[in-house]
Amino acid sequence: MSESNTKIVREIRINPIVPTESVLVATARGMRPRKAEERVARDDRLHVETCPFCRGNEDKTPPVIAHWPAEGDWEIRMVENLYPVLGSNPGDGNVNFGLQQAIEGYGRHEVIIDHHHHSVRLHEMSEQHIAMLFGAYRERMEQLYASDNRLKYVLVFKNYGPAAGGSIPHTHSQIIATPVVPQNVHDEVENSRRHHQKYGQCIFCALIDEALSYEATIYDRKSGEIKRKIDVGQYVIERSEHFVAIKPFASRYEWEVHILPLEHAPDYLQAAPELLTDFAGVLKRTMARLDAVLEGAQYNYFIHSQPHGEAFADCGKSYHWHLEICPRTTIPTGFELGSGLFVSTISPEDAAAKLREVVL
Repeated sequence: MSESNTKIVREIRINPIVPTESVLVATARGMRPRKAEERVARDDRLHVETCPFCRGNEDKTPPVIAHWPAEGDWEIRMVENLYPVLGSNPGDGNVNFGLQQAIEGYGRHEVIIDHHHHSVRLHEMSEQHIAMLFGAYRERMEQLYASDNRLKYVLVFKNYGPAAGGSIPHTHSQIIATPVVPQNVHDEVENSRRHHQKYGQCIFCALIDEALSYEATIYDRKSGEIKRKIDVGQYVIERSEHFVAIKPFASRYEWEVHILPLEHAPDYLQAAPELLTDFAGVLKRTMARLDAVLEGAQYNYFIHSQPHGEAFADCGKSYHWHLEICPRTTIPTGFELGSGLFVSTISPEDAAAKLREVVL
């Protein structure tokens, strides 16, 4: 590792996609005394009699919505969430009184049981299974958008491990369809649209190009010493024919990684099966690297895709779907909650290097 990568870093980095979102990289904070993080004990059981998500316990969940494959024993199973955050029955409509507003909590909330094995981790699944899982996501997203024009956005996400909000240890994902576009997705869409209007290019494509081709050396004006070197591929974790996994320059989470299509693609619903097979390999290897470095990764991931509806019909050239993987290794502090500024105690450059060093 180069000398520049071992120096203490203290700088505020601006997210180029959403400039109002900033990250404070403060590597010296990682040297402060703190209690060692407790590792979550690994459950190696393939089947648990009391687990509602294990094969054979189908009577313990709401009725099945769909399962994959369509014939034979299920490998992936989808049911309604027993404790939904949104209701599927329309209520009394929106409420406005004075400055207070409330939008009806209408929508859909569903659970996808990712695998019939109780303890399998994502990087332990076959590439074919991961491709089937992400194909199931796409299929259900498409169905939900078509089912009700009041649904403005369908979010697919996964919480794995207690630190990430996972309440059931059996691997599973969730889908929530909402009557509004989430603010963070809206901000990504609007800022990428403005970038395209100004420069005539997709900002995500530009960032991919920089990661794969850009290098620079920044010198101190007075001494002539090297202040920073940016090497080609410095932020690239994995790459395939159609996808790239990148460590963001302004990473909100210390081990955050994004996976994006190399070719411009705004809408996840348009991802062809052969692309998802290629995507599955990149995701599997990326998760294996994270799991090795973190000795058992707890994480959230979610798909951000072009919202549907007339208001976003012109975003095809400016937006770029992607998967964001956010390992959870720390708890937000008062400074982070009070300032809205994410704090990272490891530089993205060092984190990317450690991930690339993993031998698969």
